[in-house]
Amino acid sequence: MKLAVVGGGSTYTPELADGLGRLRETLPVDELVLVDPVVERLESVGAVVRRILARYGHPARVVLTDDLDAGAEGADAVLFQLRVGGQQARAQDEAWPLDCGCVGQETTGAGGLAKALRTVPVVLDAAERVRRVAPDAWIVDFTNPVGIVTRALLDAGHRAVGLCNVAITFQRRFAALLDVAPDRLRLDHVGLNHLTWERGIHVLDDLGAPGPDLLPRLLAEHGATIAADIELPVDLMYRQNTVPSYYLRYFYAHDAVVSAQRHTGSRAEEVAAIERELLELYKDPTLDTKPELLERRGGAYYSEAAVALVAALMGKGGDQASRVQVADVRNNGILPFLPDDAVIEVQSRIDANGATPLPVAPVGPLQAGLIAHVAAYEELALDAALRGGRDRVFTALLAHPLVGQYDIAESLTDRLLAAGKEHLPWAR
Repeated sequence: MKLAVVGGGSTYTPELADGLGRLRETLPVDELVLVDPVVERLESVGAVVRRILARYGHPARVVLTDDLDAGAEGADAVLFQLRVGGQQARAQDEAWPLDCGCVGQETTGAGGLAKALRTVPVVLDAAERVRRVAPDAWIVDFTNPVGIVTRALLDAGHRAVGLCNVAITFQRRFAALLDVAPDRLRLDHVGLNHLTWERGIHVLDDLGAPGPDLLPRLLAEHGATIAADIELPVDLMYRQNTVPSYYLRYFYAHDAVVSAQRHTGSRAEEVAAIERELLELYKDPTLDTKPELLERRGGAYYSEAAVALVAALMGKGGDQASRVQVADVRNNGILPFLPDDAVIEVQSRIDANGATPLPVAPVGPLQAGLIAHVAAYEELALDAALRGGRDRVFTALLAHPLVGQYDIAESLTDRLLAAGKEHLPWAR
């Protein structure tokens, strides 16, 4: 099996290598191709990847290239983990929205729109090149904003599934708190990418049937710990009987987040510093394990989620329970208040035909209203990313619940276009 990683020079990639090494029986990869235009960085990361796989005794051949067409040719699956503009563009996304009183964040709000505008065209170009040299390959998209990017890929007819690590991170944390095996824990996870809630937690029996809901017990015994992790009040979880994702704090505590962001360093600055340190560590010729520092980079459990997803797409997913995981997929009637072509994030059955969302219990108006609001924004954001134009950018911003006011949307539009000229040819 040939697996290609577009954006293979990312500091994430040793995490993926560690997962491939540990889970070799789940996903037997013969060739791993890392594709990245920054050759020096790619060589540094690639050397660590080779040492990690060697430490596990993994026989895969690791190929490094800056040529996407050659790297993807004949691939069975291609992972997209791109960051168009790098940490410098992310720093801008997190900075200028604050000047207008809006949250500065790279996947939601005005900053998230800026990222979508510069990312979607690049991803679609890469996907078309993959299709020419590997027409049967599955594309697994880990590129943010995952919901918008995955919808762009699906609308263009690509064999694509979106992947985020939020659900598997919750699964692992909850399993540890409840002292159960993570692979036996099934979440009632519902929403859009980076706009999700855990509404139930069930342990599967030997036949794969879910047991009683353990969420009330989890909240009663560990509510304060979870609240600290997601930076939201524990009372909010009790009143909703859900665990919102960390990203809901940008909606439920918007003004407090903005105030804090104005007085602290940005996440982009923090990540850039971590990346510099990681790249120095990767130069050590004796380093053959993923460094502990990588946990602070983000993307926890990405490798396990990616390996499980690709394995299931290749028909190697093991039993029925292991072929079910959270993915970003077409709605197709699962959430009746959204269009069928919207991309949602729910438990899905994964097989050689792709990802099929599983039915979910009805979503109450508190969550459904916000999901519908953000889904409408995502539709407008994708239109702006595909066709450009100031009016489309303004309309998408006006539709976003974290913006929503005419004068603020106007100011944000001007700031976005000024900051994004390098990556948005139509904005020059």
